[in-house]
Amino acid sequence: MYRKPLALLSLVLSLLGQAAPLPTAFPYPLKVSHLPNGLTVVRVTFPSPGLVAYVTAVRVGSRNEVEAGRSGYAHFFEHMMFRGTEKNPQGTRERFLLKNGYEDNAFTTDDFTLYHSVGPSAALEQLLDLEADRFANLKYSEAAFQTEAKAVLGEYHKDAAGPDLKVEEALLAAAFQKHPYRHTTLGFYKDVEAMPQGFSYSQSFFKRWYTPDNTLLFIVGDFDDSKLMTWVQAKYGPWAGNASRLAIPGEPPQREQRVAKVSWDEPTLPRLYNAWHIPGASLKNHDTSLVTVLGAYLAGPTSPLYKTLVLEKQWAESVGDQSFEHRDPHLLVVSMTLKEASHLEAAQKVLNAQVKALVSAKVDKKRFETIKSNLRYGMLMGLETPLAVAQQLAVDAAVFGSPDALLHQVEGIEKVKPDQLVAFARHNLVAKNRTLLTLRSKPSTAIPNAAETHR
Repeated sequence: MYRKPLALLSLVLSLLGQAAPLPTAFPYPLKVSHLPNGLTVVRVTFPSPGLVAYVTAVRVGSRNEVEAGRSGYAHFFEHMMFRGTEKNPQGTRERFLLKNGYEDNAFTTDDFTLYHSVGPSAALEQLLDLEADRFANLKYSEAAFQTEAKAVLGEYHKDAAGPDLKVEEALLAAAFQKHPYRHTTLGFYKDVEAMPQGFSYSQSFFKRWYTPDNTLLFIVGDFDDSKLMTWVQAKYGPWAGNASRLAIPGEPPQREQRVAKVSWDEPTLPRLYNAWHIPGASLKNHDTSLVTVLGAYLAGPTSPLYKTLVLEKQWAESVGDQSFEHRDPHLLVVSMTLKEASHLEAAQKVLNAQVKALVSAKVDKKRFETIKSNLRYGMLMGLETPLAVAQQLAVDAAVFGSPDALLHQVEGIEKVKPDQLVAFARHNLVAKNRTLLTLRSKPSTAIPNAAETHR
């Protein structure tokens, strides 16, 4: 699962390209403009002489794959976007990036697809021309489509060689019945297998979601803003299209606890997952910030769960919170990787006791405030490069749908109170709202007890 890095302590956005003064924690002018076609363009002049980061966020992920038999196409287009256009055939962009020393990559999540490049600002106009062309005019043959579809299937097979993919598939399948979050970003295996026959559908998927009003552009670093916007308007202005209004099926409330069990053929450490349904990301309240604090409170390195299982009893290799923001209601996931399967039940009891203490209003207020402080100040740690800034802005904006999402998140963490944590836990951390998953090796392949291996 993708886990976004926390970043950026404070940020104030402006509208229509007029810069507003920002707090000293992030003292760089930030500008936001909206082209007539709906494209959102966000710029930050950052002290990185000669360097610029260029990030494009398209608000399409596995969440948008609602038709039966068509999962995996958002991730597929992460691959296809490197196939070229009539103006710039495949290889043209790659030669430009190599010649100019650009780092370039992309990734897909449940809710968005993000493309990034970082390199010399002297070549920014050329990069912008290539980017605008491929997003508006991507073109590929059926043969190229089938070749890439087979590569995607190969990626699935590679990921399926370890237990993580199978665990994620089983957990989502148990927790979701209607919403497209039921499948992973890679998609259902049978759909990925059938993808080579989906050429026509792929073209409609691209037109449906790769539109200017569904895209946000982030440029951070050393550049002339006036020249940049002239280039943006000239190159991106002709891009046309409107994002689909296809309805996303809502997930009905869970009425009873669900249990999933995964058996792995090869030796692996046993794992335990507790997943509770939680609200989707929203700027209307501070629930999303509250969940960030709650995850750290339940499973962070200062939690009783971590101290008991990892440090004291040494039953666990790791304990953590694997949840992150989603556009629609998703899951708060506490994961535990244990050393022996015999400790699964006891580990669950330790977590149950911590949840019981929380819903009983037994909040360690000092630890609570320390966690909030650590989250807030930790948000600055990764912002040393233009790429880190651009990606973090893009991730939050893509999920929440607004360039000022990051500010709301940071403000929300500051405003979370202990009684809100208790109320949220009482409402959401209940058995009927939980999905439990265990992973075990088959008995014949289980990892031997450490003491036995030295006899």
